[in-house]
Amino acid sequence: MIYSNLASLIIRLSFSGMMLTHGWGKFSRLLSGDLSFADPIGIGEAPTFILAVIGEFVSPILLIVGFKTRLASIFPAATMLVAALIVHADDPWGRQEFPLLYFFGFVTIFLLGGGRYSLDWRLKKV
Repeated sequence: MIYSNLASLIIRLSFSGMMLTHGWGKFSRLLSGDLSFADPIGIGEAPTFILAVIGEFVSPILLIVGFKTRLASIFPAATMLVAALIVHADDPWGRQEFPLLYFFGFVTIFLLGGGRYSLDWRLKKV
């Protein structure tokens, strides 16, 4: 238990930092007004794209600072589950493996919460 707060910080920083590399390009496209995107769950290209930007760019920023950690971890977890089980459903295991690794990382962040080294903790103490 002594290292659980450090573990929470490490997993938040690592998974969220790596996810940002996937979300940055999408965020840039959103700012330019290009909302074209795949529609794997049938809600339309623009809503799907906006959810992907939230899951891959906005939420990771919140997770890095540890703000609304449990809520913020739901979006990238859901995005990665869709990527693994729907977008890459017919692909070889290697294409499904990475989104599943991200999915389980964000589920773990959800279960751990922000920990002591987060804004959630600081705001709770105020």
